[in-house]
Amino acid sequence: MAELIPFSTVLRERSSSAHAGSEHAGFMADLMRGEGTRDDYIALVVQHWFIYEALEAAADRMKADPVAATFISDKLTRLPALEADLAFLIGDDWRERIEPLPTTRRYVDRIRQVAATWAGGFVAHHYTRYLGDLSGGQFIGRIMARRFGFETNGIGFYLFADIADPQAFKEVYREQLDAAPWDAAEQARVIDEVLVAYRFNTDLFTDLAAAKSAAASA
Repeated sequence: MAELIPFSTVLRERSSSAHAGSEHAGFMADLMRGEGTRDDYIALVVQHWFIYEALEAAADRMKADPVAATFISDKLTRLPALEADLAFLIGDDWRERIEPLPTTRRYVDRIRQVAATWAGGFVAHHYTRYLGDLSGGQFIGRIMARRFGFETNGIGFYLFADIADPQAFKEVYREQLDAAPWDAAEQARVIDEVLVAYRFNTDLFTDLAAAKSAAASA
């Protein structure tokens, strides 16, 4: 009898190419290579704020769902750190000076839509963002700190003070994915929604690059 592959492994394998494509999108690749500017980094932080505002509002609503609640942890909350980063990077009036890009609007709408009725869809977006933050996000934070001379101000988003061992946290999260009461059809739906989330991330980098180009030629 063939050994059953854990759902978390299937999910990671099925989404690996989409994940890599998002990570290597032009805008993000430039930022990581040191070709991006401080303003480019700020533009990314701004869009993150809109995304996490929607995701963490959805988490508050989903705490009553027995499946979704398993994945929700205050240790992951990013919105206060993002707001502190924006105050440092832009100023105390940052709320009046930011707006979402078109892809961000669609991304936020999608999070709100699935989180209103579908625990698996919420978990798909939760997984895509937070496990990414605890993985490649840690590397991004270190690069940005070196590139722009940040210590903690400006990169608070990437600092998970309440998670001493990110690898252990991710392992528990994957065990929770494996234990989720989803049949094969629901697992396939969750995987598809993770791919949707990665597509939004890739499209966002395209939007950020286009906005940068438009500003340069204005």
